[in-house]
Amino acid sequence: MSAEFDFMSAREMARRIARREISSLEATQRALAKAEATQASINAFSCIMGEEALDAARAADAATMRGDKLGPLHGVPYTAKDLIAVKGAPMTFGSRTMANNVATADAPVVERMNAAGAVLIGKTTTSEFGCKAVGDNPLNGITRNPWNTGKTPGGSSAGAAASVAAGVTSLALGTDGGGSIRIPCCLTGIAGIKAQFGRIPLWPHSAAPSVAHVGPMTRDIRDAALMFMSIAGFDERDPATVAGPLPDLVAACDADPRGLRIAYSRTLGYARPDADVAAVIDAAAKTFEALGAIVEPVETVFAADPVDVWSAEFYASIGTRLAPLLATQRDLLDPAVVSILEQAVKLDLRTYYTKVFERYALRERMRLFFERYDLLLSPTLAVASLDVGKNVPDSRPDRDLVSWVYYTYPFNLTGQPAVTVRAGFADDGMPVGLQLVGRSHDEYNVVRAAAAFEKTQAARQPAGF
Repeated sequence: MSAEFDFMSAREMARRIARREISSLEATQRALAKAEATQASINAFSCIMGEEALDAARAADAATMRGDKLGPLHGVPYTAKDLIAVKGAPMTFGSRTMANNVATADAPVVERMNAAGAVLIGKTTTSEFGCKAVGDNPLNGITRNPWNTGKTPGGSSAGAAASVAAGVTSLALGTDGGGSIRIPCCLTGIAGIKAQFGRIPLWPHSAAPSVAHVGPMTRDIRDAALMFMSIAGFDERDPATVAGPLPDLVAACDADPRGLRIAYSRTLGYARPDADVAAVIDAAAKTFEALGAIVEPVETVFAADPVDVWSAEFYASIGTRLAPLLATQRDLLDPAVVSILEQAVKLDLRTYYTKVFERYALRERMRLFFERYDLLLSPTLAVASLDVGKNVPDSRPDRDLVSWVYYTYPFNLTGQPAVTVRAGFADDGMPVGLQLVGRSHDEYNVVRAAAAFEKTQAARQPAGF
C-alpha cells in the first residue's frame, strides 16, 4: 500500500485507474489503512466502512478490466459527512441521542458519487447536529487539525476537512448551513465549494432547510469542480433544487480571470480580522490584480452584521426540530448547543418574521451590489486557528458559537455561491483561506477566479501525515 496515493489528486487517480496503471483496490486499501492509522491522532471518522469499500473497489477494478464506460471519479475513494445519509450506515448527527440511528436510503449526492464510480470508505465527524463551528461532539469526541493537532479543524464538517488535509482521501462530501464547508476548509488549508442554494440536492431534508447546502471538500479547486459536476443538478426529492443546465466548472478552471471586477472587503463592514490574516488576504488581492482582474477595495458590504437574521433562521429551525430531545434528553446533548437552541426557540412569531423580511432585504442589497461587481473577495475567517476544546476564539469573547465566523453565514442567507481556497499562512504557520462570493447562480466565475489564484500558490501539506 503505497504512500503515493496519499496526496494524489482525484483527477490524476481516476486517470491512472482508467489506464490500469494503478488499481482502485490499492488506492482504497491505502485510504482505509490511513483512516485507521490517523484515528488516534485526528479522529476524523465516525464510521469506517472497510468491507463495503473493498467490495466497491473490486467492482470498480472489474469494470475497468472489462472495458466498461467509466465515470469521472471511477475507483477514487471518498468520504461522506455523518449528516449525509448512506443506506445501512450510522447517521448519528454526532449526538448520543442518535447513536443507534441508521439511514434507510442514500442521499442523492451519495447516489451520484457512486454512479460516478467513486468508492465510499466511511463517514466523517461533525459537531452535534452541525450546530458549532468547531470539531467536537459528545458522541465521537474531539477531531483535530492535521496541521497542528492542538488546533481544531473547524466545523461542522470537521472530519471531512481533517481527513482530506491529512491525505486519507482526496474527496469528501460536507454540508454548509452557516459556513460548515468553508470554515473547516479554511482552517485545514483545503478547497471547498458552497454552490448556489439548491444547485446540489439535499435530502433527507435538513433541520434548517432554507440555508443548508451540501458540497465538495477537496485539496484543490479543480477536484472540487470535478466533484461538483458529478453531484449537482435537479432532484425531485428536494423541491429547492435548481433545474436546468449546469455551469461547466471544469472548464472554468482554465478560464482567464482578466477583466473580472472584484470587490475586496477586509471586514464586510463589521468583521475584525487578525492582522496576519488581513495581510495574507491583502496579498491575495494584489495577486488578482497581477492576474488582470480589476480589484476595488470596499469597506462596507452590509449595513449591519446579519448574524441575528441567520441565527433566527438556523438555530430556531433546528431548535424546533429538536424540541423533543431538548425536553427529554437534555443531559445527553452538548451544553453549548443546548444553550443556544433554547435561546433561539424563544423567538416569538412577530420577531421571527421581522427577521425573514430582513433576509429578503439582504438578498436585494446583494443583487444590487453584484450589478457593479463580478465577485466579492474577503477572508474566509478572521482567525487562522483555534485551540481544541474551545467554541469561540479567546480574541472574540463577545461572539457565540457561530457569530465569530463573520464572513460565511451571510451567504447562506442570500444563497449565493461561495468558495474558499488557501491563500497562504499566518504567523503561527496555520493556513489562511480566502473567500470568493459570486452573484446568484454564477459558480462559473467564482471557480474561474479561485483556480487562477491557486495556480500562483505553491503546494504544501501537513507534516507527519
